[in-house]
Amino acid sequence: MASFRVLADGKIKFSMLVTKPIDPAAPTAAELNAGIDMSCKVLSDNFNFGPTDSDKVSEPALCTTSNAQGLGRSNGQCAFTVWRYFATAGGFDLTDDAAFAALKLKGTTVWFYGRRTDKLATLPWLAADEIYFGAEVLTDTPQVPDGAGLIKYRVPTEVQNSYPFIAVGAGV
Repeated sequence: MASFRVLADGKIKFSMLVTKPIDPAAPTAAELNAGIDMSCKVLSDNFNFGPTDSDKVSEPALCTTSNAQGLGRSNGQCAFTVWRYFATAGGFDLTDDAAFAALKLKGTTVWFYGRRTDKLATLPWLAADEIYFGAEVLTDTPQVPDGAGLIKYRVPTEVQNSYPFIAVGAGV
């Protein structure tokens, strides 16, 4: 059986849940598909979502000549730029701008899940899909970028809990 590599372009699905899933370590396809699909609302250039280096624990024995490091608590990162959406009649489009509306207040807790496979980002979540990273995050105040291009905001967050390489749950 032949295998092949796949470019990530157009293949990163990024979904936000504003309500905690029943099992954050195995959200169902129904929960994920009912969430806000961020895949086409987030700028790819500065998208950072995934695990980062774990904390280090340094406890070498007296007889050790090197600084033997152990791995401590896991860490994750989540920051991205989201576009604003406006109605053709003026003002904000309440449907398309729902992503920013959910993120604009500092201290909001949301859950993000990402898929990086050979599937297009626009395809729905299915049971057993691999989630490369899931995270419960606390939002910080959105930041104004350089001002060029479309109206958008950089959203920094702090990862509270993370779920690397899990699968979409079967649900009930």
